[in-house]
Amino acid sequence: MDEADVVSIAELLDERRYLLDVACWMLGSADEAECVVDEVYRRWYGLSGAARREIARPRSWLARSAGRSCLSRLAPVERSDDTALEAGPEEVEAGVEVSRVLLDAPGCLSPDERARASLRVRRSDPVAPWEHDALVRAVGRACLDGDAEHLVSLLCPDVTAFFDGGGKVRALSRPVQGGRQVAHSLLTLLARRSRTALTAQSVNGRTGLVARYGRQVAAIISLDVADHRVIQVWVILNPDKLRSWNQP
Repeated sequence: MDEADVVSIAELLDERRYLLDVACWMLGSADEAECVVDEVYRRWYGLSGAARREIARPRSWLARSAGRSCLSRLAPVERSDDTALEAGPEEVEAGVEVSRVLLDAPGCLSPDERARASLRVRRSDPVAPWEHDALVRAVGRACLDGDAEHLVSLLCPDVTAFFDGGGKVRALSRPVQGGRQVAHSLLTLLARRSRTALTAQSVNGRTGLVARYGRQVAAIISLDVADHRVIQVWVILNPDKLRSWNQP
């Protein structure tokens, strides 16, 4: 697990809002600001996990990167070999193309692993809607209460969680496996903060969890259930995929 990207929903949204405000103030355009912030997060995920962990204050790193990107748009300068600035190690690593896994969380599994995960769900005994609903609500209560032990008891020991941030927020970019690891990730993400709420409601035709920050839907969580426990967790954090949930 990459600890540099384990943060609460409140921090995720405040961070992105802050970067958008900085970019919009510098460029005077909301659309250009969105492009800059997306570019900044691509640079962040272009870094190796080890490099990200060495950054003590990610928000400051992201803000500096946003400032540099805005300045380059405002005053493009042709650089010759004699005048070019030497890039630091962070900028060099940030040039690496962002992995497809950031755009589609399950993509970080091999085809065989994805097939096994899918088959496991299909081959499990069908779960009655009432049982699925009850288990999802129990997970939600455990998250709200911050009850790690109870949450772990609701998860299979080899449960897998996928976090889809689309490379647009600082979210976990690889699957998390294991009951305690998944519980820790969910409790950190859903940590109670002022203006943060978690409710159980219909998600794609069955009960899921919807996390809000203020009036904004910040995450949609779907759970796959088998043998009376949660076997897979799917967390959508990508702002683009949540737009339909945030329509006026």
